[in-house]
Amino acid sequence: MGQLVTLRKEAGIGIVTIDNPPLNVLSQQVVAELSDVFSTIEQDQEVVTVILTGAGNKAFMAGADIKEFPQTIGKPNMKENVMKSHQVLNQIDFLPKPTIAVLNGLTFGGGCELALTCDLRIAEEHSQLGLPEIKLGIFPGGGGTQRLPRLIGEAKAKELMFIGDPITAKEAENIGLVNKVVPSGSGMEEALTIAKKISGYSLQALSRIKKAVDEGTNMEFNEAIDREAELFAEVFQTEDVREGVQAFIEKRRPVFTHK
Repeated sequence: MGQLVTLRKEAGIGIVTIDNPPLNVLSQQVVAELSDVFSTIEQDQEVVTVILTGAGNKAFMAGADIKEFPQTIGKPNMKENVMKSHQVLNQIDFLPKPTIAVLNGLTFGGGCELALTCDLRIAEEHSQLGLPEIKLGIFPGGGGTQRLPRLIGEAKAKELMFIGDPITAKEAENIGLVNKVVPSGSGMEEALTIAKKISGYSLQALSRIKKAVDEGTNMEFNEAIDREAELFAEVFQTEDVREGVQAFIEKRRPVFTHK
């Protein structure tokens, strides 16, 4: 089987596309290739912002590859394999660069959990989102039980996971699961507009915003403020802050080098 995850770069933006027809399911090969691609992105100083999407217009990702499940049923070392998938999902979640998921169709199960690892989510209006694992006698095991409640609240997250039925893109926007709903076919255009704006800023500052929010969410408030202060002090040691301040004084647009 050929390559299922591709990366192309455009003006400081890395565009990652999962192309595993017909529904871009999260197979073991896709997991491995996502890890390789995001490792490349993390080391690439030209990439400031990342867009993640699925090929076609049927699905962002319709979930895990159920055909692979029988080989894991009853095996005592299953946790080890599950944790390998978590390593990749965490790799995307903790990438020190802003990430945007473009949901262009079915976003179910592992696909919804993958979307949750991104910082922002843009959904095309025909998209449906859901965690239907309960209907198979299992539950979301790709971080869904942890990331979803942190995003939309415990009660609503439990409702979605207990019932397992999909919701529309608009419903997902209303509960804060997606940031914005756009007409079908325009998700990538909207994401590129946002990504271009973000990529014009300093990665030194952007990465610290992400770190402060992600780490602070799980800290006691005063501890989180202390961590924010540490990161704020760090950013004042960068070349980008000198450029940003000088550009403001000179009334010109800053040119950040991300150093």
